[in-house]
Amino acid sequence: TGGIETGSITEIYGEFRSGKTQLCHTLCVTCQLPLDQGGGEGKAMYIDAEGTFRPQRLLQIAERFGLNGADVLENVAYARAYNTDHQSRLLLEAASMMVETRFALMIVDSATALYRTDFTGRGELSARQMHLAKFLRSLQKLADEFGVAVVITNQVVAQVDGSAIFAGPQIKPIGGNIMAHASTTRLAVRKGRGEERICKIISSPCLAEAEARFQISPGGVADVKD
Repeated sequence: TGGIETGSITEIYGEFRSGKTQLCHTLCVTCQLPLDQGGGEGKAMYIDAEGTFRPQRLLQIAERFGLNGADVLENVAYARAYNTDHQSRLLLEAASMMVETRFALMIVDSATALYRTDFTGRGELSARQMHLAKFLRSLQKLADEFGVAVVITNQVVAQVDGSAIFAGPQIKPIGGNIMAHASTTRLAVRKGRGEERICKIISSPCLAEAEARFQISPGGVADVKD
């Protein structure tokens, strides 16, 4: 759907306001476009862990693509996740909905936010990683079973090591190896100047490491106007 591989997990990570949620909103609309327009001709499912979903944005993006706003909203199944167990249970509901009707896209924005709030103690890291691994396996199962494109967003933390003094602050996605192995494709987004953002392919089975510039416009994510 719109360049996102179906049947696999694509992870988009980056700092706050780097454009992750804007990309998700745009994909919610483009996945509904006909196949010959690069869409997925299916519905979108949106699990929102941080309260960042905005129906109003979808209406603006729908207008840009010449789609009926009410139809676009109708084709997005939305759920707010309140804790990690709830987030996992929502996947069961998602599966039963996917049996009934064709979904092209599944979004979890962000897949890791609730893990940071639910597992805060230092001794809880292994419990957190086990729970996260199980959630990601369930997501992959949905991708396999229903052929949907799964997009998850992830946050970053500053990487503290000896070389940081010389190289400037490095950031790394949270979730460690478990997160890294779960996604087939990993994209890093960062802020450029103004509304410009840069998306970098970190790992992909079929694409080389490369960067693309985009901008956040009222109609969603778009090419940069030079």
